[in-house]
Amino acid sequence: MTPAAFRKIALSLPETEERQHMNHPDFRVAGKIFATLGYPDKGRGMVKLTPEQQHYFCKDEPAVFVPVPGAWGRRGCTHVHLKAAKQGTLRKAMESAWRNTAPKRLLGQ
Repeated sequence: MTPAAFRKIALSLPETEERQHMNHPDFRVAGKIFATLGYPDKGRGMVKLTPEQQHYFCKDEPAVFVPVPGAWGRRGCTHVHLKAAKQGTLRKAMESAWRNTAPKRLLGQ
């Protein structure tokens, strides 16, 4: 997985926009961040999962997904090691993060 592929997956989700946050790209739906790229280094991204989702992604793909250290990680923020990530796996995680953040009107509820 490359940073460009991560970006392409994020931007393929409905009403997603790319902005900057603390000098690295982030991806937002309805103004709320659901993923970031390039922090703490260019080889990583982050997806905002629920703690339960994080548990399963980290358990199933420990070389790809690792909780962010500290309180953010305990709330579900999860690092993605881009080099180890496969497109299908990252898409599932990214879609989960998007759904966790998107307003109900986009979820069809």
